[in-house]
Amino acid sequence: VMMHLTRDQFAAWLDRYIAAWRSGDANDIGDLFSEDVVYSQNGGQTSISGREAVVQDWLEGAYEPEAEWEASYEPLAIEDQVHVAVGSTRYLRDHGVHEDFSNIFVCRFDEDGRCHELREWWMLAPSPVSRLDD
Repeated sequence: VMMHLTRDQFAAWLDRYIAAWRSGDANDIGDLFSEDVVYSQNGGQTSISGREAVVQDWLEGAYEPEAEWEASYEPLAIEDQVHVAVGSTRYLRDHGVHEDFSNIFVCRFDEDGRCHELREWWMLAPSPVSRLDD
């Protein structure tokens, strides 16, 4: 049985998603997802099935704790059981260089408020062109 989250509940889940990413804690990550979650990226180019596999993937792909990044996601629309969020992610690199990504999440949640399906699309935002004589 899929569940309809309110806008506030969905926003709170997105905040927990960012917090779990930052903590790198397996329990924080696992609490976000149903046991049989399917998490796909960029039109299904990659897809991971099951909570344990998602947790493992997050932990293997985690940035070092001292890595600097910022993320902000917010609900865009909720239609029945489909929840859509938009956001941005910025990774700070050496010498003040950064990479900016735009993100879209399409989510469905189970009766416990855990994400049962997450389809994510992301794209690298264009960088400003730097002049050679800067």
